[in-house]
Amino acid sequence: VHSWSRFARDAFAMEFNIRRLRKHGIELFSITQESGKDTHSEMVRRLLAGFDEHQSIENGQHTLRAMQENARQGFWNGSRAPYGYCVIAAEQRGAKIKKKLAVDVVEAEIVRMIFRLFRQGDGTSGPMGVKAIVNWLNANGYRTRQGANWGIGPLYLILTRTTYKGMHRFNQKYWKTKQNKPEADVIGIPVEPIIDEVEFDAVQALLKAKNPKKIAPRVVTGPILLTGVATCAHCGGMMTIRTGKSGRYRYYTCGNAARMGKTA
Repeated sequence: VHSWSRFARDAFAMEFNIRRLRKHGIELFSITQESGKDTHSEMVRRLLAGFDEHQSIENGQHTLRAMQENARQGFWNGSRAPYGYCVIAAEQRGAKIKKKLAVDVVEAEIVRMIFRLFRQGDGTSGPMGVKAIVNWLNANGYRTRQGANWGIGPLYLILTRTTYKGMHRFNQKYWKTKQNKPEADVIGIPVEPIIDEVEFDAVQALLKAKNPKKIAPRVVTGPILLTGVATCAHCGGMMTIRTGKSGRYRYYTCGNAARMGKTA
């Protein structure tokens, strides 16, 4: 029922868009299907568009089932490996080459260092927060796989990705909405761990304790007038709002510096 209701909705959306194009004097032609303006051609086009959409949905579901089975057998589906890993050929089955994740020795050391900085610091201070680690990495010349500065988002993902303790999670989100899928749909793929499970779990507990969502937010009123207008004079990045003295002062600062440190 859900599949057919989505099929009907998407077919209606396609027809609606075609009508909008015609309203602006734009005609849509097809070399494989009828595209006339009479009522018969309209009916045929709607039916064919609906069946095409339904076939596309079926193909997507079939592809997902094949990828799920591939993951259950312990093989890698994605093209780009998580930071700290690389993709290697595991075995050949006919014309297809099955792939698995393997530890990248250089990147793995940086992953271990990130976890160590979070729990112990660099030896000159105590444990570091996520932003402090980002500043430390960028200031000491460490870069991402693409050669860019580290940011809070990618570093937080490293600290929370279960792959590093030996269990990669496949099929976690709906690709369109990015919403989490039910836990029963998630498939675990065993991989070689980079971080000890005890240390990984300890880091998750610290992150949970520091989560700002657990603390009641301060009430901040008034519009941010220069959003999308003010830019940093040094790097051209967009300015963002910051507060000081428990909200007594509000000021603009470079968004790149806020996310990646002064070296950005």
